[in-house]
Amino acid sequence: DGETSPLVLFLHGFEGSSRAKYILGMLRCFNQREWRGVALNFRSCSGEMNRQPRFYHSGETTDLDWVIRRLQKSWPQSPLFVVGFSLGGNVLLKWLGENEAQARSLVRAAVVVSVPFDLGVAAQNIDSGLGRLYGQNFLSTLKQKILEKATAHPGLIDPKVVHNIKSYIQFEDEVFAPIHDFKDAKNYWRRCSAQHFLSGIRCETLVIHAEDDPFLPGDDLPIKQLYQSKYLHPEISKKGGHAGFIQGNRPWQPRYWAESRALQFLSSFF
Repeated sequence: DGETSPLVLFLHGFEGSSRAKYILGMLRCFNQREWRGVALNFRSCSGEMNRQPRFYHSGETTDLDWVIRRLQKSWPQSPLFVVGFSLGGNVLLKWLGENEAQARSLVRAAVVVSVPFDLGVAAQNIDSGLGRLYGQNFLSTLKQKILEKATAHPGLIDPKVVHNIKSYIQFEDEVFAPIHDFKDAKNYWRRCSAQHFLSGIRCETLVIHAEDDPFLPGDDLPIKQLYQSKYLHPEISKKGGHAGFIQGNRPWQPRYWAESRALQFLSSFF
């Protein structure tokens, strides 16, 4: 029954979209079980720029809150689940922690994959080592978006400042933070990092992470908070990278463990 079958909301990662490979993979996986899926595009990520001066960030939970309540109101008989990747996982954990018990009345259970629990550490890693491969790509698309915003909203940001940005941390400090009403990058990290909201979570949540995640390696995980909560179920693997978790011995036919594990976990609550 389409009116009562489970509904899953998927949240993409930084500079991703509903068309990201990992989102489409999850949608196919759940659809094979006749579960319905919805993928949220954060502001500016759909291929069309949003109209407001701000766009999206790791702590912006008001849009997620609106979508969750809209889905719950539209399909009140369907159990609602949420799956978040990377930045989307940080947003989801923050929302769950902010809403505490009320979140459990709206969302049956949740899954997060490769969350940057400490945004400051993640930003440093994006600017160094393997992370720089991602960071320079992020900077390229983010600069384009900001320059488009500067054209649409004169006075929002000096284009010269944008052109002179050399690192991801510099971008967050001089451009990203002020546009979104944060004092600086450190203020943004402190107010939005998921690790500060874990104690408030009252919704059963599977936490998938790899110790070799280039953005937030195993040594930087908030292990104590993750294992103290009876609502959080951390599964930390040795390998998996960032939102990878490929399994099988056929490179031309990869299988993604996070997909089957997310389905298995959420199915236990339906």
